[in-house]
Amino acid sequence: MDVLDFIIEGAAHWPISPARGEIASAFVITAETAADVPAREALLDRAMGQKRRKKSSEKLRRGRRPSEGLAFVARDASDAVTGTVRLWDVVLGEGGRSALLLGPLAVDPTIKNAGIGSALMRHAIAEAARLGHAAILLVGDAPYYQRFGFSAEKTGSLAMPGPYERHRLLALELVEGVLAGAQGTLKAAGRKLKAQRLPLAA
Repeated sequence: MDVLDFIIEGAAHWPISPARGEIASAFVITAETAADVPAREALLDRAMGQKRRKKSSEKLRRGRRPSEGLAFVARDASDAVTGTVRLWDVVLGEGGRSALLLGPLAVDPTIKNAGIGSALMRHAIAEAARLGHAAILLVGDAPYYQRFGFSAEKTGSLAMPGPYERHRLLALELVEGVLAGAQGTLKAAGRKLKAQRLPLAA
């Protein structure tokens, strides 16, 4: 069944099949809100550790907002945040075409094999396509992401701004052929975070 079949009033509902020793439950995917930020950051720390802030992908996210309408969380029956994924606007090389950078994708490490990560990926890809984006890139393990159509086939002439493993730079074309001839280093684009004003001295 296609991911879009699960979209109900802006939220995607996904059943979780009970694994051995687990109780069957369900989760819902919704747009991330400002109130979700502390829970999202805590989840990312648990799932990825503090070193996540030093990754090359973070250089493209720092000081930016996610692409409009492309930040999602998964919630369990108690409304707790159990997963997160966001997509970011980038440009492929100097004066190149626009694309999205996906990440980080993370699920609460206490929940294994529940399908939350896959559901978040499919939801994010479907929404990116619906909003008219042409391509999504990410840095990750090909054996996991190839199930969603990602590969390194068309990223050989692209590069991240900092250290990374070339074989882990993957892409998915939402519009066929859009990455043909794409080259250069990815650059941050899109909306910047507003600088917080410092209080004036008395």
